[in-house]
Amino acid sequence: MAKEIERKFLLSDKSILETSTDRHQIIQGYLSSNPDSTVRIRIIDRRAFLTVKSRNVGAMRNEWEYEIPVEDAESMIEACGIDGLISKTRHRIGRWEIDEFHGRLEGLVVAEIELESETEVVDIPPFIGREVTDDKRYYNSALATASPEDIPMQ
Repeated sequence: MAKEIERKFLLSDKSILETSTDRHQIIQGYLSSNPDSTVRIRIIDRRAFLTVKSRNVGAMRNEWEYEIPVEDAESMIEACGIDGLISKTRHRIGRWEIDEFHGRLEGLVVAEIELESETEVVDIPPFIGREVTDDKRYYNSALATASPEDIPMQ
């Protein structure tokens, strides 16, 4: 089991995305969005993963992730009737993972940085805006079913 420690921010300058050379297309949905046991299906390009996450305690939570066949992931999404699929492009810029959302969440861009510890000091570059780590509206499991008008884009 891994521990996930991350902070989330909105982007203040979207032009930084043009500098990204590491991009991946992601489709994801949730078999469970219960905060105590989130279960996610994710397809990244042509690889798929089943991920279970525990409840956040501050910026940290437990995470179990397993690679599965893409065909199984597509089957689960279809057979389990997953609503609210998320489509996004993930950009990597240094240690930052920046998710540019598509479809009904078009315009939303969230930057995340994984930390070694909750007390790690992070230099915040100028393209990073308001922190949303503790705002549950920006959890991907919440975004999957949220109305776009309920999500401040900046």
